[in-house]
Amino acid sequence: MKNLYIALAGAAALAVAALFALPAATQPNAATPPVPMKLPPAAPQTPPSSMAQVQLTFAPVVKRVVPAVVNVYARSIVQAQANPFFNDPLFGQLFGNPQMRQRVQQSLGSGVIVRADGLILTNNHVVEGGTDIVVALSDKREFKAKVLLADARTDLAVLKIDSKGERLPVVPFADSDQVQVGDLVLAVGDPFGVGQTVTMGIVSALARTQVSASAYQFFIQTDAAINPGNSGGALVTTDGRLAGINTAIYSRSGGSIGIGFAIPANLARRIVEGVEGGSASVRLSWVGATGQPVTSDIAASLGLSRPGGVLIKQIYPGGPLDRAGVKSGEVVQTVDGAGVDDMPSLNYRIATKKPGETVRMRVASGRNTRDVNVTLAFPPDAPREVTTISGRNPLTGAVVQNLSPAAALELQIDVMTKGVIITAVNGGNAAGLGFRPGDIMRSVNGAAINRVSDLTRALNAANDWNMVIERGGRRLSLSVNG
Repeated sequence: MKNLYIALAGAAALAVAALFALPAATQPNAATPPVPMKLPPAAPQTPPSSMAQVQLTFAPVVKRVVPAVVNVYARSIVQAQANPFFNDPLFGQLFGNPQMRQRVQQSLGSGVIVRADGLILTNNHVVEGGTDIVVALSDKREFKAKVLLADARTDLAVLKIDSKGERLPVVPFADSDQVQVGDLVLAVGDPFGVGQTVTMGIVSALARTQVSASAYQFFIQTDAAINPGNSGGALVTTDGRLAGINTAIYSRSGGSIGIGFAIPANLARRIVEGVEGGSASVRLSWVGATGQPVTSDIAASLGLSRPGGVLIKQIYPGGPLDRAGVKSGEVVQTVDGAGVDDMPSLNYRIATKKPGETVRMRVASGRNTRDVNVTLAFPPDAPREVTTISGRNPLTGAVVQNLSPAAALELQIDVMTKGVIITAVNGGNAAGLGFRPGDIMRSVNGAAINRVSDLTRALNAANDWNMVIERGGRRLSLSVNG
């Protein structure tokens, strides 16, 4: 309002200055009576004739939704130092590493009942690491919950409680593709543990993709107040349907400043469908390619009239785009009519479809565009040979596995990456030498490492090891003497 006030004041000042800048011949004569301004007739005012005209309330919607939104308590055991004084580096130098003790840590979040027999959607980060999950209904009853599925890529988890045959209230899914900027929405959850709370706002933006590092990041942004504890709760439309799962906020203080994010319901529905199909892990459709946003410079170099779309960099042989005839260097602009601007938004559009479904893509090659039918599939997998390295070698204690597109997607790395990756380091020589999860073994003593069997054979056949490791896109060399 301050800026608006200044703009209006400036306009008024200019009008007055213009009046007094008129030449003498054109200035109004003081003796001439002013001409009265004619105002439009006032609109007739009538008092409200019904309560509906007086009272605007979302109470009926809230009454239906609130019983289906739950609190989720996740308890976990963490290792902690017995006294903060032990954090002092000097203490560690003088007395060595202090003893650790176990501590119970509890996280609080929210969840949404999406099936009447007790199937609940929440965020993965709410239950991650939890060994004891408790769900509290709005009527204060508590149930032990089993985690059926937890997926870090989508930050979604599916829980199940035993309702003893009771049919619980649910929030039905909305078609999140029909949600528009400006729509009123309600956020339901338990912020800061104060108790179940409902806030109202509008959809501020769609297709936000720069919120997290997930390959499927694609968020609904809202100004409805979302705070810690709201994670996993419901973002609902004014007709009481689930538009999204509240997940994150942008804040410098930790509290709401009107920038909250929710995972769209269409992706959440696919996760639930996977559980209903008996899957214990998330398997989503893939496009079989990597790409990057089309900037103004890239658009000019490709002869495109405007920026936008995804420039395809690499195509997986035999993948969906390869079978559809799309080439590296072409630009995917839309999927079933919905625009895509980067790889996460393209991945999201594909992930909301089922394998075997066909989508229509608008593809640009220079100034020419064409529509392409692309039949989707699961990313290919292969035997992973998950192995904990043992014996006398530099990688003792490391857990390794073979990479495939399916494994790469689960680990949230480039789907084109091949070879053997370290997924965990459980002490041993590997920890002492600084190996990390995510390191990719490229060679040992000059022998290329393509599979876990190559790695174990090369490690066991030597007493000294010259290794090449890929970390964060860089290649590092390490020599270890036996």
